Amino acid sequence: MLKQNTPEYFAPSEEVDFEKYLENEIEDYFVYEENSEIIGAGGINYFIDQKMARISWDMISSKSQRKRIGKKLIQHRINLLSKNPNIELIIVRTTQIVYKFYEKMGFELEKIEKDFWAKGFDLYQMKMENKK
Repeated sequence: MLKQNTPEYFAPSEEVDFEKYLENEIEDYFVYEENSEIIGAGGINYFIDQKMARISWDMISSKSQRKRIGKKLIQHRINLLSKNPNIELIIVRTTQIVYKFYEKMGFELEKIEKDFWAKGFDLYQMKMENKK
């Protein structure tokens, strides 16, 4: 799915970062399937000492976008985190391309860093209090 969303949503250089994430940093990672085909995925990383969780590596197959799958996937993780008494804050790091989606889901913009992921892919760090 990453390649289907490159270069529109991900920079080509991020493929190595995603492989590293899957091999070394994955904690909780969820997939959305239809007819035995994975059409969406996204993870959660935990920073218990900071009472924080980070939504990570969200992606929806190019042919399945705009069908509310991303919303279902993010809502599933928010609901899961709401049951975790050790998490007070949920963070998502995204780009200027899709930050409005997370804003609609209740995240607030915290900071912006130009060309953070790659040239033309700015970091939009967003946060949400964990509603328990």
